[in-house]
Amino acid sequence: MAGLSTRTGITRKTVDDRSIPQEIADSLCSCGGIEGIVRQMPGDEDFEKMHVWYQACADTARLKILFLLMVRPLCVCVIKAIVDIADSRLSYHIKILKKAGMIEGKQQGNYIIYHISPAARSFIEREYMRLKGA
Repeated sequence: MAGLSTRTGITRKTVDDRSIPQEIADSLCSCGGIEGIVRQMPGDEDFEKMHVWYQACADTARLKILFLLMVRPLCVCVIKAIVDIADSRLSYHIKILKKAGMIEGKQQGNYIIYHISPAARSFIEREYMRLKGA
């Protein structure tokens, strides 16, 4: 790493053919370089799961459904009465949450009873607590 001085007075170093500030270069060295940072990041599968879950939570109707199911498992008729949306819209939102793996439905007679997955419950609780603490 060669030291360079810039017009702004910030000392820069060259790392892997990139000119970066001295402070960042020193930090990179202490954690194993760029490769060390990459090793500390989650894998692509984790990023994809996060992406899907955050997209599933990107609608207030779906968030309401998730919070309802945190209280107790419910059938569509109760969810519909509380969320107050058309059957087709509710079906659409349920489908997205199921595809994301955040809820599951179990057939009981003529009804499907939906419940939130344990992982989704933890995720929503953490996000809500983070929001309340902000």
